[in-house]
Parts: sequence; structure tokens; C-alpha cells
Amino acid sequence: MTGAQTRRGPVALAAARFAANRQAMAGVVCLLLIALLAIIVPLVWPHGIEEASLDRIAQPPSLADFHWFGTDANGRDLFVRAFYGGRISLAVGLVATVIALVIGVAWGATAGYLGGTVDLVMMRVVDVLYALPLLFLIIVLVTVFGNNIILIFAAIGAVEWLTMARIVRGQAIALRNREFIESARAIDLPPGRILARYIIPNAIGPVIVYATLLIPINIIIESALSFLGLGVQEPLTSWGLLISQGAAQIDSAPWLLGFPAILLVLTMLSFNFIGDGLRDALDPGARG
Repeated sequence: MTGAQTRRGPVALAAARFAANRQAMAGVVCLLLIALLAIIVPLVWPHGIEEASLDRIAQPPSLADFHWFGTDANGRDLFVRAFYGGRISLAVGLVATVIALVIGVAWGATAGYLGGTVDLVMMRVVDVLYALPLLFLIIVLVTVFGNNIILIFAAIGAVEWLTMARIVRGQAIALRNREFIESARAIDLPPGRILARYIIPNAIGPVIVYATLLIPINIIIESALSFLGLGVQEPLTSWGLLISQGAAQIDSAPWLLGFPAILLVLTMLSFNFIGDGLRDALDPGARG
């Protein structure tokens, strides 16, 4: 380790390694661009998401009248709908991931730290849920309780926490007999305080990495639900719904499928590049 490195903390070193990863930075730039367009385009574009132009039904992409991605079968501008759909898809991915992380981190940290019978019972619950087809379970939840957007957030997050629970449990088991944890127990800190102050913060590296991988998984799940007609419904839209509508007209209007699919693929690749970059940056073996 050089003298300059010794004066830098682990966070600064990890940030420097991440910034040096060209693929990760390309993913950050691409993701930020898509996210900014998803925020800005629906606000400033001359066409609204439900504005129909009867004289431009299913027209191919054209710079004329700002129909850059063409129009759909109802004469609506695909450019604004694609980026508005990005809002919904990204929101589902982010919110569902937060829900999954809250449940998974709390469950895994508690099971790993307490151990014994508590750990056995809690992890058997995880094993049972793992045996269920999770997409099918989400479909059942959405079918029974309705497919409003809030339920989609909750349903996806509520069944996508299992892997995170296992990851955090492993970290908690590795940490629970460390000296600083023993010291915390020696001064009679309650288990909840130890979990919040010591176990979870020291397991945050794998949590961050897995979160970047879970977001695209949740976006894909939402897209699959929308493709099946069980996700986002009109007048809202999402990439999955646009892809579903485009697939039905792929022969006559391939742009209706192509542009939303390209945005979805670029987003998935960006998150994967970022996740790989974070994994390499936070890898203890890379330090020094």
C-alpha cells in the first residue's frame, strides 16, 4: 500500500476503484441519462402520453412533429410514452428493492446474530418460500388483491427478499463472535441495538452490491407482469406494457417493440455494470 493510500479511508479507496472502472462508469452515465430523460421528457415534450393524433396512427419514427419514436395504433407519441414508462418501471424497481432490502436485512441479521432455534426456524421459513415459484406467487397476490401500482410495488418487494436474507445471515454469523460484538454484549447492549449499530452496518457492502442487481430483476418482473396483463394498466404505462403492446404489432409496426425493448436492455446492462463495479470496488481482496 502506498503512502497516499494509507491516508485515504476505505470508502475513498472503494470510490476511487469504482471510478476507475470504465464499464461501471459507462453504466452510471447511461442510467443517469435514462433516468433524467424519464423525469424531464414527460414534462417538456410537446405531446402528452394520452394525446392522440388521428392523422398519424401507427406512423414510423420521424423528426416531423417530434414523433422521434413514431406513434402507436392510437396515434399517441411513443417517445414520451417510452420515457414515461421508464418512470414507472424504474420506480417499481427501486421501491420494490427497498421493501425487499428492509425485510431481508432485518430477517437475515436477526437469524444470523441470534442463532440457535431462532435461526433454524427463521431460515426454514426462507427455505419453504424459496421452494415456491415466486413469479407465480406475485401473480396470485396481484390477481387476488388487484393490480394497482402500489400493490405491484409491495407484492414484488415482499417476495424478493429471500436471497438478501441469506446473504445478511452469513455476514451476521461471521460477525457475531468478533471482539467488538463481544464488547457490546459485555456492556449489556440489547440485541436490537447491536444489530442496528454493529451487525447491519458491517454487512452493508454485500447489501449495496446485491441491491444494484435486485433492481433490474424487479424491473424485469414488473415487465413480465405487464406483458401478461397483470401489471401496470392504462392510462399508466411501463416498459413491460409497451413491449406487450408492441409485440402484438411487431409485423406492421416493429418500432413499437424495438424502442421500449432497447431502453429496457440498456437499463439492465447499466445496473449490471454498476453492480460488477461495486463488487470489485468493495472486494476486500482488492484492497492494498
